[in-house]
Amino acid sequence: MKDMIIKNKTFDEERALYGSRDILVEGCRFDGPADGESAFKESKNLVVKDSYFNLRYPFWHDDVLTIENIEMTENCRAALWYTNDADIQNSKMHGIKALRECSDIKIENCEIISPEFGWSVKNISMKDTDVQSEYFMMRSERLEFSNVTLKGKYSFQYITDSVFENCNFDTKDAFWHAKNVVVRNSIIKGEYLAWYCENVTFENCTIIGTQPLCYCKGLKLINCKMIDTDLAFEKSDVEATITTPMISIKNPLSGTISVPEVSKIIRDDENSNGKIIVGGKENCACSDEVCNTGAE
Repeated sequence: MKDMIIKNKTFDEERALYGSRDILVEGCRFDGPADGESAFKESKNLVVKDSYFNLRYPFWHDDVLTIENIEMTENCRAALWYTNDADIQNSKMHGIKALRECSDIKIENCEIISPEFGWSVKNISMKDTDVQSEYFMMRSERLEFSNVTLKGKYSFQYITDSVFENCNFDTKDAFWHAKNVVVRNSIIKGEYLAWYCENVTFENCTIIGTQPLCYCKGLKLINCKMIDTDLAFEKSDVEATITTPMISIKNPLSGTISVPEVSKIIRDDENSNGKIIVGGKENCACSDEVCNTGAE
């Protein structure tokens, strides 16, 4: 039970509910000509429901926050920064940079349209959510995503210690420099997937797009499909079991790649020592620049 209930009010002044404690806010609007910002700055133990936010920086330096069925417009920029222990459900987050420097955040059944969302955050759970974003979740750690759909560019760069399941990502340059990450039962579409990553595993995934998985260390692919993929695995340490034909593989550094068919194997680097098994037979480390191994 909250100490104070605020219902059906409109606030547009600066720091309208600054430093609030133990309150329930329901059916309110944060909008108006005063154009004030930072409505709930440095507040604690808040429940905010069925409300509308059209002003900047509403939730900064807050602790223990529940958000349900609210709309944050594109004018509600930088909505949650330096906030800990928040549960966000059934809400729209449409302002740029909506989540930064936060920890222990749960997001479920939400719609996110927010460039540069989720930078330098920790312990983020996201479920049943649709996202449009660029530079999504950069330099973040301990992410746990399930049934998340993403469209954007430059996602999950420099993330660590994270797990993704049953997701659908349409995003180029994703997972660059990622470390200690597992992606399961997901679709990842986009160019230049996961360059420079370390200890990343894709399990039962579909990977679509050109030049994936180059310059990687400790890379694993388990029963994955690779569609329209060429020039894959260049200078990578990789253990991979691929279940579909590939266009080309280029100069894997070490490890073993098993694939039913590949149109070209490119070996023009003397340090390329990765094994490639095509249709159950190991392919030679050819002295020629290109091996054509596809069926005539």
